[in-house]
Amino acid sequence: MESPRMQKILIVEDESHIANGLKFNLTEEGFDAKIAENGEDALIALREQVFDGIVLDVMLPGLTGFEVAKQLRESGDFIPILMLTARGRPEDVLEGFAAGADDYLPKPFELEIFLARLRGLLRRQSWMQQDAPVRDEFEFDGKNIDFRNLELTGKEGVVRLTLMEANLLRYFIEKQGVPVARKEILEKVWGLSEDTDTRAIDNFIVRLRRYIEKDPAKPRFLRTVRGVGYKFEPNPGKVDSE
Repeated sequence: MESPRMQKILIVEDESHIANGLKFNLTEEGFDAKIAENGEDALIALREQVFDGIVLDVMLPGLTGFEVAKQLRESGDFIPILMLTARGRPEDVLEGFAAGADDYLPKPFELEIFLARLRGLLRRQSWMQQDAPVRDEFEFDGKNIDFRNLELTGKEGVVRLTLMEANLLRYFIEKQGVPVARKEILEKVWGLSEDTDTRAIDNFIVRLRRYIEKDPAKPRFLRTVRGVGYKFEPNPGKVDSE
């Protein structure tokens, strides 16, 4: 029987002891890991080879990790990105997600947590590429969500979705009409532990509402269920007050 292909991970980290430590541990866990010491080298490596995921530091010489992620997303490359950084303030996390990161892990971190987050990210990517219970496209209110190409198209044009945004939208569609708790999103959608800070979910909801609502401040489709979480209704009735 043919052995499964090793997943290739690009580590973008300028601190050699961290980069080498991550490469060693990823190799021990069965990954094929390569190191790029700066953003420019990372972009070159990504043009020359196919990787399954990127571990991307933020504070790099030259291009920052934010700039690398943004360039990849703007070029149409939606490879999974796990950002590692000492900048763990909420505004830094939001900037990372806005640039296109799929997950964000502040330093210092436990190796087991890092491996779990990376594996969860790669599983979600694999899930998105396979047949899923929900159709590959979903239409409502004059908008079309294309999960294969990670695009949301409406009258305003085309919005490129990150993997995390697409996963979250897909889950809401599967559960349409049913309240979804924040902890459920963490565990079922993103594969994160239940003790993870749920504020990141609220920030994602704000972004999704900008994409799908005429007035994000008064959402009709993606509504808050007080004390629980959120509910997606493509054919809404009464509007909740936020």
